[in-house]
Amino acid sequence: MTKTGHTDDAAVQVSTVATLLRLRKWARPHRRAIIFMFASACGAMIAQSLVPLVIGRVVDGPIRHHDTAGLWGLAGVAMLLGITEAGLFFARRRAMAISALGVATDLRRDLYAHVQRLPVSFHDRWPSGQLLSRLTTDLSTLRRFIGLAAVFLLASTLTIVVVVAMLLTIQVWLGLIVLASMIPLMIGTRRFELRYSRDARRAQDLTGDLATSVEESALGIRVIKAFGRRAHVLKGFSADAARLRGAELTKIRTLGLFWAVLEGLPQVVLALVTVGGVYAAAHGVITIGQLVAFVALYLQLVWPIIMLGWLLALTEEAASACRRIFEVLDTEPTIVDPLEPVVAETGTTLVFEDVHFRFADSDVDVLRGVDLELRAGETMALVGSVGSGKTTLTALVPRLYDVTGGRVLIGGVDVRDLRLDQLRHAVTTAFEDATLFSASVYENLTLGRAGVTEEDVREAISVAQADFVYDLPFGLETRIGEQGLSLSGGQRQRLALARAVLGRPRVLVLDDPLSALDVHTESQVEEALRRVLAGTTALVVAHRPSTVMLADRVAMLADGRIAAVGTHSELLERVPAYRLLLAQTSELEGVGT
Repeated sequence: MTKTGHTDDAAVQVSTVATLLRLRKWARPHRRAIIFMFASACGAMIAQSLVPLVIGRVVDGPIRHHDTAGLWGLAGVAMLLGITEAGLFFARRRAMAISALGVATDLRRDLYAHVQRLPVSFHDRWPSGQLLSRLTTDLSTLRRFIGLAAVFLLASTLTIVVVVAMLLTIQVWLGLIVLASMIPLMIGTRRFELRYSRDARRAQDLTGDLATSVEESALGIRVIKAFGRRAHVLKGFSADAARLRGAELTKIRTLGLFWAVLEGLPQVVLALVTVGGVYAAAHGVITIGQLVAFVALYLQLVWPIIMLGWLLALTEEAASACRRIFEVLDTEPTIVDPLEPVVAETGTTLVFEDVHFRFADSDVDVLRGVDLELRAGETMALVGSVGSGKTTLTALVPRLYDVTGGRVLIGGVDVRDLRLDQLRHAVTTAFEDATLFSASVYENLTLGRAGVTEEDVREAISVAQADFVYDLPFGLETRIGEQGLSLSGGQRQRLALARAVLGRPRVLVLDDPLSALDVHTESQVEEALRRVLAGTTALVVAHRPSTVMLADRVAMLADGRIAAVGTHSELLERVPAYRLLLAQTSELEGVGT
């Protein structure tokens, strides 16, 4: 897997049938509708194929013998076949909608749920546009395959078999000519499958890249406009769009070439069987009615053959979409519940014991033997220069990442021995980059958490100094737009902080949650936080000296290790690097003001 979510050509070589058969799990609950859909489609195609035999009987019977009375019975049979075909097609359409939409809905739900289970490290590697295209475009392709291509591929194949058998029954040698013409079609179809599968996969991957570009430009629209980079991002988008256009044209050329063969070969065979049939009829080998029936039957065969190219194209696109979806579904979550979880309530001490960590795509440890203990109810400030590993250390507590060495313990229990829901109920995190959702203020604060009272919400808003929410047009029910961009940075950060302190968690991890606040608001938030933190074990990443003052003790992180631990005054007195770090931070704050 590359950084754009593309795979190598080896994945494309997996059998199309084997790939599509993996959908059995989602098709099984809808098997009745699927079976009925296939049966009705096949029945309709067979009914359509029987009409030429009736026409042949008309020619050899009523027309040849001038028997108009005998015409009515055969006309009734033809009408009955037509009505049957129409009714079966209607039934097929209804069953198609039920089954195809049902499978797509179930698969979309399971894919989304699986994406939510995958660790943060997976999302670090995968562009969101690639995931979005799998959840939308690829699933739509599979829905079209289930409801259209699959059913007509089976019905067309059955029609070809039945019609060829009928042709052989009418006249063996002419039927063998038709049968022989299938051999080059089968060879060409195999080559087409391999080539079109590769072309379709490239187009689908580039669609994901384009979706990523659109998403990034939409989320970054303020930056783009502020820096006047519209032309720059448009140039990049146009390049992505041009690559996608080229891939689509390549795919169309492949399909066009195959379609030309499918269109041309049946016409050549039609000329041969017509000439041969006329010769046979002239010499009394077959009757005129048999000749008419043979030609009419063959014309019934031409359309399924021509349609085969389009159906195979849809099938290959569906197989490619299926491979892309299973690339995600086959990714095993690395952060999961333990086999034998500790279910008892744990204490609130937080201990980092010889903790090491490195990212999956790196050979260098970000954290190298971190030892740190937070006593129950203690607030620890974590300081360090940029890149020292502060944010990474805080992400280990709720298991957004897992340690690559050592242990993180809460109440003496390794966090890996706790169920994820139990751990993340006990530990709440507020990030420096406040992430909000396109929902109401109340929904953003609670995130569906059960047992939250109105009093809890009001207290959390008060602690975070987020009383501005009451002045919004609909108060707590006001929808704040995608990513909360209708709010200022400070307002978003205060809402994220209110969400973190809601319900008084036992362990609170704050990753510089006050960076976007002005000095006055920060002091108010800090004063309210002192009341909340009094009964909570808290690890607070601090960049401002004022935030450090919230803590009982301070830990200084340098080069992936804890360089010093003590109170703020102790570290100022005996650690020159700490004094220098705070002095540099104060200077930066001064420049900012």
